[in-house]
Amino acid sequence: MNLEHCRQEIDAIDKELVQLFVKRMNVAKDVAAYKKETGMNVYDAERERKLLEKVEENAGEEYGDYARRLYSSILDLSRTYQSKSLAPRSGLSEAIEKAMKDTPQLFPEKAIVACQGVEGAHSSAACQKLFEKPSIMYCNSFEAVFQAVESGLCSYGVVPLENSSAGSVTQIYNLMSEHKFSIVRSTKMQIEHSLLSKRGVKKDDIKEIFSHPQAISQCSEFLQSLGKDVKITECANTALAAKLVSESPRSDVAALSSETCAPQYGLQVIKPCVQNTKNNYTRFICFSKKLEIYPGADRTSLLLRTPHRAGALYSVIANFYSLGINIIKLESRPIPESDFEFMFYFDIDVSVYSDKLPTIIDQLEYSLGTQNIKYLGSYREA
Repeated sequence: MNLEHCRQEIDAIDKELVQLFVKRMNVAKDVAAYKKETGMNVYDAERERKLLEKVEENAGEEYGDYARRLYSSILDLSRTYQSKSLAPRSGLSEAIEKAMKDTPQLFPEKAIVACQGVEGAHSSAACQKLFEKPSIMYCNSFEAVFQAVESGLCSYGVVPLENSSAGSVTQIYNLMSEHKFSIVRSTKMQIEHSLLSKRGVKKDDIKEIFSHPQAISQCSEFLQSLGKDVKITECANTALAAKLVSESPRSDVAALSSETCAPQYGLQVIKPCVQNTKNNYTRFICFSKKLEIYPGADRTSLLLRTPHRAGALYSVIANFYSLGINIIKLESRPIPESDFEFMFYFDIDVSVYSDKLPTIIDQLEYSLGTQNIKYLGSYREA
């Protein structure tokens, strides 16, 4: 067998395949025109199922499964192409275009920014990283941060979204589905937790440790090493934990908190860096009430609700794939007060200057319906 001859034969076959693919897509264009005229849906589940079964049967036992996969991809591309032809310009893509024109070219240096916790909280450090001169307003809860922005009390809010070792902050995802806002920037910060106590207290004296649930999860190995006699108590914030220890009359309590909180609250560091891994990062998002899209935005976040049927999520993902859009993050979240229904959080890697963004937005609104897509914003990571 001559390898060069085989390659030449494959090249010739590929040329024919490409020509047939183009011919097929041209017919798909005519199909799209007919569907548009008659008001038919792009997706015909029964026809696609029968077509794939026929393809697999015609390819034979040895190649049937491979042929089915190949044609599944071809059908995805055809469906996406038809959707592009059928999908009207959505109000959302027009709003995005308008926001790009109306948003100032420079991200603000000064702003009133809401965050959860007290002085020394990681969220406040994120505020100072995002803004050169922030006026920080501390809130008792994440809910209050969203309300402060929504009511116009603050221009921006900053909240933690996910941690590299402890995962997503579930409450934030729930709040994102309930409130109207727009993510304008994000930032990633390395998080280190230390064991803080009053001066003169030793590690063996500690009977109770205060901290936020995420910090407790991130320091689980260290806490387990202390034994069952040490009580772990959750509180709203790691900086608040340090504040509680400093104000407590007891000398047997400690906090898992940032080392920077020690001098701030008159505490000592019993043991620094007690998190499970040194590679411990938390991603924070900064959001506003109105839609703002600053230059350089290359990430878009979406909340999508898909029909409760087999292959619905796959069809959505196929749209991203066919346009060559990379999905950075995909996470399912239960819909509050629903019976085992889910919404899906997407982070996609696409520039706001690319035609791919309005195309995917138009297609998603067309296929899912306006009520099932929530655009969370386009932004860049600081």
